[in-house]
Amino acid sequence: MVSLFITAFVSVLAILLIGGIGLYFWQKSATDDSERILPPSPDFHGLFGSFSSESDEEKMRAANAARENENSALLDRARHGERSSLLAAERTGDRDLYDRVLNELVAHAASDSDLLSLMSYVKQNELRVNQPMAKAVHAAWRTSPNRSNTAKALHFAALSDDSDLYRATVEEALELWRDGRLPDISAVELRALFDGEFWILSARTRSSGAGFVLKRTLDSARRELEAVSIGSPSVSEGNSPKGAPPHGRASDTN
Repeated sequence: MVSLFITAFVSVLAILLIGGIGLYFWQKSATDDSERILPPSPDFHGLFGSFSSESDEEKMRAANAARENENSALLDRARHGERSSLLAAERTGDRDLYDRVLNELVAHAASDSDLLSLMSYVKQNELRVNQPMAKAVHAAWRTSPNRSNTAKALHFAALSDDSDLYRATVEEALELWRDGRLPDISAVELRALFDGEFWILSARTRSSGAGFVLKRTLDSARRELEAVSIGSPSVSEGNSPKGAPPHGRASDTN
């Protein structure tokens, strides 16, 4: 009886041992198989992925080439004086292209009448004025200073949003007025021009360091023009009376 029990016990242990060994090797085999299955490469896009990437690059190159051709065409139109090219450039939203087209149009304006036509086109279409255009208007005004051209020079200097250019225009206008070269502008009118066009400058430009210097210049001009207006009611000729403070200063104190 005892020997039968021992035999049964040994048989059970043998069965358990064999089962355990079989289970171990089965799990190890499953683990090895899973390790052989590698995750896909992050750069893998399927069998046709490379073709799709190449297609996108080709489309991008084609779009860039088309854009360059359009830009070149606009610049060529500007070189021939086609003002409509400026409106087309503005619609692209490309600020650099707009400036290049406008510069070409300014360079093409060989006469005062051409420049005046360009100025009118810019104003009518509410287009942006850049510094080269404002300087061209300034130069034309210097050769023929009068009431109308003075107002235009100040206006376009302000539209360019360049405080230094606006200050230079104010100083030169005041100098011309002192010298009697602006006989059709009174002290009151000149002051109104200075102050009115100043507010066309952007708030950022007015509050900048250069804007502070401009305000000092305007304050000085305002004091001089006010003193002339009060001291001589008949100043419509635009000539500063004798004894007016030199260099646009009403006094040395501020």
